[in-house]
Amino acid sequence: MTNETMAIEDYLAQGGRLTSPGNVPPRYRGELLRMMASFIDSEMAGSAGFADVINDAPGITSRIAAARIVLEKADHAERVLKIMAEFGADVSRYVGTHPWAARLPREADIGAVRQGGDMRLAVFHYPLTGWVDSVVMNVLQGAAAVIQLREFSQVSYQPLAECFRSILPREARHAELGRAGLLTLAHDAPDHVYDSLVYWYPRVALGFGAKDSERFERLKALGLRHRSNAEMLAEWEATVAAQLSECGVKTNA
Repeated sequence: MTNETMAIEDYLAQGGRLTSPGNVPPRYRGELLRMMASFIDSEMAGSAGFADVINDAPGITSRIAAARIVLEKADHAERVLKIMAEFGADVSRYVGTHPWAARLPREADIGAVRQGGDMRLAVFHYPLTGWVDSVVMNVLQGAAAVIQLREFSQVSYQPLAECFRSILPREARHAELGRAGLLTLAHDAPDHVYDSLVYWYPRVALGFGAKDSERFERLKALGLRHRSNAEMLAEWEATVAAQLSECGVKTNA
């Protein structure tokens, strides 16, 4: 390893920021590309999943909300993809056709293992089964996305941090739309809400990663992570508990 590379990594460990692809060390580049690919693929898969339930939405307001989520998630993916392309990454998957809407059987249990040739979070390999199910999933995953984007907004690659900060308010709005829908559904279809909550809760929770991740320390040294998986998971659990209580949802999930 060169002295120059060591100097850059020391700089990152001390809270430094990088601003262009030309001055990033190889290991940093690899981790940054992995982060971007996971985000892009999850947004694309999430957009495709919600597209399938637009016609299940009850009424024009709900249809508009679902359509907005579909559009904006694809837009978020495109924003990050532009930064990814600056690193010379192969972006052909996003130019041609890729099965973003592909899902495993509902009863599948893949843990946190990635599937199907892309980098989406495992939760986006499971199918939505109608409007209630999509709203519950959106509430849980929306809360997770907000927490994760706050973390990503602090990454040491400044252009990507700024991009994530611009995306965060819209993802927060998606989560708000989900909670607004849940307020009605908790009254009209409480059993269906409960069943969906039991299904999605553990699958969304796995998206935060292992609580004792050794990889976290490596990413922290590069300025690509700041809060541990366990810390973010605990925040998500508390956030979701409060939101479900506000919506009148009673569960032991």
